[in-house]
Amino acid sequence: MKIKTLTKIVLVAVAMSVSYGGFAQKIRLNVYGHYVFNDNVESYYSSTNFFNGTLNGGFQWGGGLEFRINEGYGVELMYFRQDTKAPLQYYALTGVKNTTYDVAMNYLMIGGARALHVNEQVEPYGGIMLGAAFVDTKNPETGTKQSATKFAWGARLGANIWVTEAVGLKLQAQFIATVNAAGGSVYFGTGGSGTAVTAYSSVQQFCLGGGLVFRFGQ
Repeated sequence: MKIKTLTKIVLVAVAMSVSYGGFAQKIRLNVYGHYVFNDNVESYYSSTNFFNGTLNGGFQWGGGLEFRINEGYGVELMYFRQDTKAPLQYYALTGVKNTTYDVAMNYLMIGGARALHVNEQVEPYGGIMLGAAFVDTKNPETGTKQSATKFAWGARLGANIWVTEAVGLKLQAQFIATVNAAGGSVYFGTGGSGTAVTAYSSVQQFCLGGGLVFRFGQ
């Protein structure tokens, strides 16, 4: 993960959130837990310049701080993480190889949420997200580590079900796309090197899950 890039993104996102927070009527803390489905990653340029494989699904956890501008709209700063495996086939100098990489997908996103109030207990919502993905990979055979920072966008649809006035359950479907996040042959996540292909493949992750929501400033 590039520390300078991460720092800049955090500062911009926090500044935006604080700006919105000055007008906020309420603040919410969201805790997330999702199941991420498998995603295929592949690129083919020639018989000696290709890779294909799967970014395995699994558990994704995260959290967010949401500033409610009014009863129907909020802005949220979010962080998500998934630790998984990526079995890949690619062409190296010695021929076609198969390697299962260790992968950490980190997302820092900021997004809006438009809410509808069906009744006092049920609050459907939806919105889009923009931010960055920080992809960390490790080749367990060689110990080589790589990282990449990529633009990411997403969308979500869900509902808050309020158990009390301050605590609720979240049900959510979420999609995040990371542009040109997978690349390489012997390098997965960065691409382009003396022994690596220069093509890329976008990562598209669909998630189902939910979590908890806590609201303050009643």
